Amino acid sequence: MRNLLNTSHAKFKLSDHANTAITATTWDASDDSLILAFGPAKDNPAITLKRLPGDAQVIEDAHSIASWDAPSPNPELEFDTIVDLHCFPDTKTIVLILQGGDIVVVREEAQPGEDLIEIAGSIDAGIRAAAWNPGDEVLVIYSGAETLLFMTRDFDSISNVTLSSEDLQVSNHVSVGWGKKETQFKGRGAAKALRDPTVPEHVDEGTLSALDDGKVTISWRGDAQYVAVNSILPAEPKRRAIRVYSREGSLESMSETVNQLEGALSWKPSGQLIAGVQRHDDKIDVVFFERNGLRHGEFGLRLTAEEMATTGSNIVLSWNADSTVLAVSFGDRVQLWTMGNYHYYLKQEIILSDRSGSIGTAWHPEKPLHLTCSDAHDIRRLSYRLEVTRGSVLPPNDIGLVAVIDGKKLKVTPLRTANVPPPMAFDEVDLPDNALDVAISEDGTELIVLHHSSVSLLQCDYSARPPKMATMHASPKWPEHMEGSSRKIVLQDGRALYARTDHDRICYENTDRLDGKNSYQLTAGGVLQVQTDSQTLRIPKCTSFIFTASHLIYTTSQHLLKFIHLHAANLGIPPDEPEKDERCRSIERGAKIVTVMPGAYSLVLQMPRGNLETIFPRALVLAGIRESIRDRNYKKASMVCRAHRVDMNILHDYAPQQFMHDVDLFIKQVKKVEFIDLFLSSLSEENVSVTMYRDTLAPTEDVTINGLTNGTSDGVVNGVSSGMAEGQTQEVAMTNSKINKICDAFLQILSSTKESRLQNIVTAHVCKNPPDLEAGVRLISGLRKEGDQERLDQAVEHICFLADVNQLYDTALGVYDLDVALLIAQQSQKDPREYLPHLQELHDMQPLRRKFKVDDDLKRYQKALTHLHALEAFDELQSYAMKHELYAAAIDLYRYDNSRLMQLMRLYADHLNSRNRFKEAGIAHEYVGDHAAAHEAYRAVGTWQECLANAALVPLSADELSALAQDLSASLEESKEFTSAAAIHLDYLNDLDASARLLCKGYQFAEAARQVTLRKKPELLKTIIDAGLVEASASMTELLAEMKQQLAAQVPRLRELREKKADNPMAFLDGEEGGDGGIPDNLSLAPTDASTSAGTFMTRYTNRSTGTLATNATRKTSKNKRREERKRARGKKGTVYEEEYLVNSIARLVQRLNDVGEDVTRLIEGLMRRSMRERAIAVQAAFDEVTAVVRMSMGEVFSNPEQVVEQNGDVGQNGEEGMTRPLGGQGVLWDALTSQKQETPTLKIFEKLSLLP
Repeated sequence: MRNLLNTSHAKFKLSDHANTAITATTWDASDDSLILAFGPAKDNPAITLKRLPGDAQVIEDAHSIASWDAPSPNPELEFDTIVDLHCFPDTKTIVLILQGGDIVVVREEAQPGEDLIEIAGSIDAGIRAAAWNPGDEVLVIYSGAETLLFMTRDFDSISNVTLSSEDLQVSNHVSVGWGKKETQFKGRGAAKALRDPTVPEHVDEGTLSALDDGKVTISWRGDAQYVAVNSILPAEPKRRAIRVYSREGSLESMSETVNQLEGALSWKPSGQLIAGVQRHDDKIDVVFFERNGLRHGEFGLRLTAEEMATTGSNIVLSWNADSTVLAVSFGDRVQLWTMGNYHYYLKQEIILSDRSGSIGTAWHPEKPLHLTCSDAHDIRRLSYRLEVTRGSVLPPNDIGLVAVIDGKKLKVTPLRTANVPPPMAFDEVDLPDNALDVAISEDGTELIVLHHSSVSLLQCDYSARPPKMATMHASPKWPEHMEGSSRKIVLQDGRALYARTDHDRICYENTDRLDGKNSYQLTAGGVLQVQTDSQTLRIPKCTSFIFTASHLIYTTSQHLLKFIHLHAANLGIPPDEPEKDERCRSIERGAKIVTVMPGAYSLVLQMPRGNLETIFPRALVLAGIRESIRDRNYKKASMVCRAHRVDMNILHDYAPQQFMHDVDLFIKQVKKVEFIDLFLSSLSEENVSVTMYRDTLAPTEDVTINGLTNGTSDGVVNGVSSGMAEGQTQEVAMTNSKINKICDAFLQILSSTKESRLQNIVTAHVCKNPPDLEAGVRLISGLRKEGDQERLDQAVEHICFLADVNQLYDTALGVYDLDVALLIAQQSQKDPREYLPHLQELHDMQPLRRKFKVDDDLKRYQKALTHLHALEAFDELQSYAMKHELYAAAIDLYRYDNSRLMQLMRLYADHLNSRNRFKEAGIAHEYVGDHAAAHEAYRAVGTWQECLANAALVPLSADELSALAQDLSASLEESKEFTSAAAIHLDYLNDLDASARLLCKGYQFAEAARQVTLRKKPELLKTIIDAGLVEASASMTELLAEMKQQLAAQVPRLRELREKKADNPMAFLDGEEGGDGGIPDNLSLAPTDASTSAGTFMTRYTNRSTGTLATNATRKTSKNKRREERKRARGKKGTVYEEEYLVNSIARLVQRLNDVGEDVTRLIEGLMRRSMRERAIAVQAAFDEVTAVVRMSMGEVFSNPEQVVEQNGDVGQNGEEGMTRPLGGQGVLWDALTSQKQETPTLKIFEKLSLLP
C-alpha cells in the first residue's frame, strides 16, 4: 500500500558542446558523492574521472580526480570501453576494468612510492564483464577466452574456471508444477483429466532473441557467497543460460532452458530470486530464477509494440540494497518496481531524454532508496521513501482512503468501507500516463494524480451510499514557461495545486495539518524525531508512524504498536508492556501502519507479505468510550463496549459521580431492555478504570468531569472492592457495594415505568451483591395478586433465567407464597412428584404452622422458633431450642414470663456445662439460685472468689469449706498466682506463715511484712521474709546471668548470618552450614536462570504448578507442611529459619526482662529494708548489665535492610507481580521469608534506687 515518493531530484546536464560523454558512474558511500567517468570515445581515447559532491548544484561543481589516455590494446576494438567502475571508500581508490583487458587503479590519496594511476594487470583476451562482490573482497571477470577469473582485492588469483557446454550437465531440473493448473484441484470429475505435472506442455529450446546483443552480465548475491553469470553458450544451437558459482569458483547450478532470454541479470540481495529478461513477440517479461536454476514467476513490463522495438531493445536490471525496489533501465527512461502480495507495482518512471540510447543506473550501496541515473549527457541523483498516500484521519472524513500507484492504474480503497487486500482494490482508475504522485483532498472527494507533463483530477465520494467511484474530471497541462522551485495550477474553485519543477511531487495549497505545533520525522535509521514547543523526543527502532488529533501512533522493530498522548503535558513513551498498558500492543512481525480511522477506532496494518489486517487497539477504543462518557453520550459508549467486548463497568467507573447523576439519561439513551439488562448483569465490584482500563492520560488525583468530581468510587479500594473489612458487618459492606448503589439508582428511576421496564427491575434486584431474590419474588407475588398473567409469566421466566431456580424456589417458600413457588417450580427441572405433595402438605396447614414448617425446612431455625412462640407450644419450643441450641433466642422470647424463663435458663446452664463453658454456666446457675451447681462450675474454671462465695451460700460445712479452700490455693500456687493463694490461706485457712511465704514467692515483700506485723508476729520477719529475700535474690541473679549468656551467644551469630546472607544470598538460602537437614523437603535448589534473575530471594522456592493436585499429592503436601513448621519452630543452626528464630528469641528475652523489672525493683527495696545491701547491689548490677547489653543490641537485632513483600503475597521485593503463596512445605518457607519485619520491642525504663551506687 506504499508509494515510492521522491524526496530529492537533482539534475545535472552536460553542455551539448562537450567533447566527452559520461560512460560510467558509481557511488562513494563515505560522503555520498558520485564518481563520474568520461570517455574513452572514438575520437578521444582519454579517460577522465571526476568527483561530484553530494551537495553539488551544477555539473561544474565536479572536480577532476585523474585523466589519462587509454588506447585500446586490442586491435579488434576501435576504442576501449569501461566495463566496470568501482570505488573503495576506505582507501579512496577507484578501480576501472576496461574491455580491452586492462585493470586500472586510481589512487586519490597516493602514498609515497605509489602511482596515482596504475595498471594493476591486463588480460590479453579482453574482458567482457566484471563485478565486485558486496563486501569488496572478490572480483569476478569474464574474459574474452570464455573463462571466469576469481581474484582477491589485491588481484591475486583465487580460481580460473573454463566455461564449456558440459556445464549443462550440472543440473537436471524437474519441476513438480507448483502453482500451475495441472496441480490445482478441480473436483472429482476432473481427476481423470489430470496429467503428470513434471512433464511440461511446452519445452523451451533456448532460442536467442533477435535483439540479443550477446553481452555478458555478472551479479552477486547479497551475502557474497554466490555469483550468477548470464552468457551465451558457445555450443550449437546457441542459447543463453545463467550459471551460479560459489565464491571459490565451484559451479553450483545452471538455469533451465528459456526461449529468448536476454542478457539482463540482477540477483536480489536477499538471495531469494535472480531476475532476468525474457522477450516475447508481444511483450517483455522480467523472469525470476531460483539459485538451483528453476523458474520462479515473472511479471510483464507493460510496453507497447513501438516501445519494445525502440526503448525496450536494451534493458538493464538492478536491485537496490534492501531488495525492495527493482530498477528497470530502458533506452530513455528508468522504471522503479516494487512487489507486494506477489504483485509488482510500477511506482516511478524517470525520463532522461528523448533519444534512445543506454542509461546507467547505480544504487547507493548503503542507502537503499538513493540512486543515480545517467546517459551520455544527463545525470540524475534521486532519493525516495516508501510512504502511504492516505486521506484525512480526522472524523468525519476518516474513511481510510488510500491510493496506490501502479503505472497507468490508480488503485483506490476506502478501508473503512471495504478492506480489500492488495493487489486488488475497491476502485481501479485508468490513467492517461504513468503516475508519479497522488494527493487526496481533505474531504476525500477529490484525487489529483501527477504525471510527467500533466495532472489528472479525479472526483469521487466513497462515503456515499452507494459509493461514487472515481471519474476523470480534468487533465490540465503544466505551464511550460514558469521557472522556479515549483509550478502552480489554479482550479476552477480557486484552490491551487503545487508541484516541484521536476514534477515528482504534488500537493494542495493550504492543506490543513492535524498538528501545526508539532513536527514529526522518521529518519532512514529508524529514529522517530518529535519536536514540540517544550519537548524533543527521539524514539529509536521505529518502522512506521502516523498521528491523529490526539495520538502519535508508531510501530517498532520489537513488533509493538505504541500510542503517545499528544494532549499530555509531557509526551511519554509507553513501556514495552502490552499486557499492562493500553498504549502498547503486540503485532505481527514486520507489520507497518497503513492508516488509522479514529471514528471507527480502527487501525490498518500491512504485513511484510502484503496482506492487510484491521485491528481495534484498546487505546483508540477506550479513548472513544471516555470521550463519549464525557459528552454524556451513553448510547454510543455502550455500543462500543458491546462491539469491542469492553467491560461495561467503565461506563460507571470512569466518571462515577456523573453516572449516578445521569442514570435517568442513561436509560433514555440506551432504551432497549436487553441492553440495560446486559449492563446490569455485567456489574462487578472491581473498579476497572484503575485496573484493566487505567487511563494513561488522566492524572492520578480526582478529576472533574462536567462539573462533578470523579475519583475512586466508594467501597472500591485500589481498584478492587474492599468487601467486608475487619470489624465490618455484612450490612455495611452491602451498603458500600458499588453494584448495590447502581442497582438501587436504577430501581428508583425504573419504578415510575414499571409496566414497560419490568424485566429491567427484575434484573436490578437479582444482580445485586448478594442477589436480592426476595425482593424479586415479592415483585412477582404482587403481579400475581394483580392478576396480570402475561407480565407474571414474563417476570417468572426472566428471573428463572437470571438466578438459580432452586434458590428462587426456596425464596418463594420463604415469603410464604405457595402460588409463586409453584410457578417457579414449573420453570425448573424439578419432578412434580417431589414438589407437588410438599406444596399440598403446606397448603393444608394452619398459617402459623405452615410458616414454622417452611422456616424449619429452610433451616431458618430462629425464625421458626418465633412461630412456635406464637403458637404457644412451650414444650415443643423447649425441645426445638435444645435441638438447635437456640437458648438465648428462646430466653429472649420469654423474658417477661419468669417461670418459663427460669426453666429455659436451667436448660441453658446445663448446656453450657456440657460444652465446658463453666464460667457462663456458673453465672446461669447463680441466676436461678442454684448455688451448689454454681460453685462447682466456678471451681472448674478456677474463679476462686465466685466459687468460695457460692460455697458459703450453699452452705458447706467448715471442713468442706476448708478443703475447698485448700484445693483452690494449691491450684493457684501451681499457676504462680501467689497473691491470690496467699489471700485464701490468710482469710479461709488462717495460716499466716503460708501466706507470708507465698507473698515472698510473688515478690510482694512489703505486703508480707505488713501482714506479719499486723498480727504481732515480728519473729516471722527473720524466719520467713529474710529467707524469702535470700532465695529470691539468688534465683533472680541466676536468671539475669542466663539472659546475659543468651545475648552473648545469639547476637554475634545473628550478625554472622546476616553478613553471609548479604555476601551470597543463594548459599544462605541453600542452608550450606546445616547440610541437607537445613534444606526444605521437596524443594528444587538447583541454581537456574529463572531462580537468579528475579528480584526476590524466595523466587527459586515458588515454582508452583497451577495444575490440579491428586489426593495423594495433597496428603504429601500437608505432611511436608507440618514437617516444615516443626523445623521453623526449632530454628536449627544452619537452616534458613535460624535468623527468624534468633530474632524472635531475643524479642522474647526483652519481654521477659520487662516482666521481671518490677520484681527486681521490689526485690531490691525489700533487701535494703532488711539491711541486705550487698545482695541488693549485686542484683542491681546484674540487672543494669543485662539492660545495657539489650539496649546496645536492639538496633542491630531488629533492623532488617531487606524490603519484605506484602502480606497478601502478590508483590515481591522488586515489585514482581503474580507471585502467589505456594502450598505445603514451600508455603511455610514462603511465610518465613516474606513475614513482616519484627517490630522493635520497647525496653522499659525502671527508676534506680538512689540509696545504691
